[in-house]
Amino acid sequence: MTINDIRSKFLSFMEKRGHALIPSASLVPEGDATTLFTSAGMQPMMPYLLGQKHPLGTRLVDSQKCFRSGDIDEIGDNRHTTFFEMLGNWSLGDYSKDKQLEWFFTFLISKNEGLGLDPKKLFVTVFEGGSGVSKDVEAISIWQDLFKRVGVSAKEGERIFAYPANKNWWSRSGPPENMPAGEPGGPDSEVFFDFGEDLKLHEKSIFKKEKCHPNCDCGRFMEIGNSVFMQYLKKEDGTLEELPRKNIDFGGGLTRLEAAVNSDPDMFKISSLYPLIQEIETISGKSYSDAENQPLMRVIADHLTAATFLIKDGVFPTNKAQGYVLRRILRRAAVKLYFLTANFEILERLSELSFKVAEFYSPLYFDIKKDTPVLHETIKTEIKRFSASLDKGIKELQKNPKIDGKAAFDLYQNYGFPLEITAEILSRMNIKIDTKQFEAEFEKHKQLSRSASAGMFTGGLADHSKTVTAYHTATHLLHAALRQILGTHVSQKGSNITSERLRFDFSHPEKLTDNELQLTEELINKAISDKLPVTQEEMKKDDAIAQGAMAFFGQKYPDIVSVYTIGTKENTFSKEICGGPHVTNTQELAKIKIVKQESLGAGTRRLYLQFV
Repeated sequence: MTINDIRSKFLSFMEKRGHALIPSASLVPEGDATTLFTSAGMQPMMPYLLGQKHPLGTRLVDSQKCFRSGDIDEIGDNRHTTFFEMLGNWSLGDYSKDKQLEWFFTFLISKNEGLGLDPKKLFVTVFEGGSGVSKDVEAISIWQDLFKRVGVSAKEGERIFAYPANKNWWSRSGPPENMPAGEPGGPDSEVFFDFGEDLKLHEKSIFKKEKCHPNCDCGRFMEIGNSVFMQYLKKEDGTLEELPRKNIDFGGGLTRLEAAVNSDPDMFKISSLYPLIQEIETISGKSYSDAENQPLMRVIADHLTAATFLIKDGVFPTNKAQGYVLRRILRRAAVKLYFLTANFEILERLSELSFKVAEFYSPLYFDIKKDTPVLHETIKTEIKRFSASLDKGIKELQKNPKIDGKAAFDLYQNYGFPLEITAEILSRMNIKIDTKQFEAEFEKHKQLSRSASAGMFTGGLADHSKTVTAYHTATHLLHAALRQILGTHVSQKGSNITSERLRFDFSHPEKLTDNELQLTEELINKAISDKLPVTQEEMKKDDAIAQGAMAFFGQKYPDIVSVYTIGTKENTFSKEICGGPHVTNTQELAKIKIVKQESLGAGTRRLYLQFV
């Protein structure tokens, strides 16, 4: 059973139980300056979890693409990846936890509708209580009844385990004390798959003096699903109050579910990742069966999967924000392949892996004919550029075997080596450096990074401030203006909005002339001065397209969509399918100025726009 089979089974299972299917949102959140990536399945759902009505109803199901940059350093073990799909089902004030837990349990063990897992291999965790919230005895009772139905004893402390908030409370900010005011959260119940005691991994756990348990983290148990009972809202005074409409947010790791179906704790043996491992074996001439090679090959397979999806969603290698993270994972993959082969020329073959990724996930997420050239050119160009720097940097390291921390930092500045890559190379070369000095320079770098992107690497509520809302509306004006000035081949590839500026990526083969930039500005500013109304309407997706509504960067949309029109029916300036915040009239916008343009390669341009 491949992840494609499991995804299809889950979506069908929930659709039969009244859930409407919604498509995956982009990995780059639109109009949210507080976070770089969509890192959790619930992130695009936050407006609806906070009370906004969803056009498709109160029962929803999806498979959401996610990327977690915070997990980069953990890649290399048997179960962590930066990119993953999160299966999700949602109750917006509809059903309660008894239905949720019963449905997920049924999906896991049913041989007809679900995965056919052995219920004896399933263990569950619940919230033990704290922060003014009592122990989740209701979930314990439900689980005991469910296991009893299939003849499995489920005593607390043996099959059901209660943990504190750091393990069994879910909000984007962690336990209740870390939640900001206005943040929803609640107790959760996780399901773990037991790969068996014969793995003999317990001695590696920090809990090795205790009896092995689901959160032991030794590798025997793997979390495969988490039902969050979003019952509370953090108040300004620090207390939690019950939400008037209680929601359920379920997330199940698609790749982990296949590992459970395979009963193999090595998640890199699954259908989407193992073909990449085999390709890496071919490219490197090394075997995955050699334990020394496994962490290196896992990093390469994960990072190229993530890079392929990021590029598809409009991210290109740069030194800032999402582009920096993409650059970092591509370079890290190149370093790992160099460790395997000690061959610089072979590094450019990493672009071949992107084809494998696109091939496996097509046609759901990729159009092979359209996407492959962009993927290949972007990755090959970045790796070729870095290979020269890597060669110079390694030679520099070899010339200075007693390199100090300051010199290690200079490698970052002079050759574009992220510090963690320098550290990895030094470690493998058995070169000792002044650790304290290196850490001091590293900490300075981290502090600078934090200052430059404060809050961007963690989840947060979307910024719906007046300025950001105005910039978001301006993306529609810019998109429409570019299509009028340059031609209808122009298509939005992505955007990023802060309170200071709008960044807009779009398809166009060549640099805009000064005249084209001026005409674009004038067209937008005329639309602003004309005081055009901005109206929203919900309609069928096919009807919206038939009426000329624009959809952007290959995104999939639900059957019922929100359409924003700028202008009147008789004189429409822009009509787009969109779910973000908007002004009600263009007179609310200040005049605009295009302040910068850049080439992103592969026929894609980037413009920066500011209000003046």
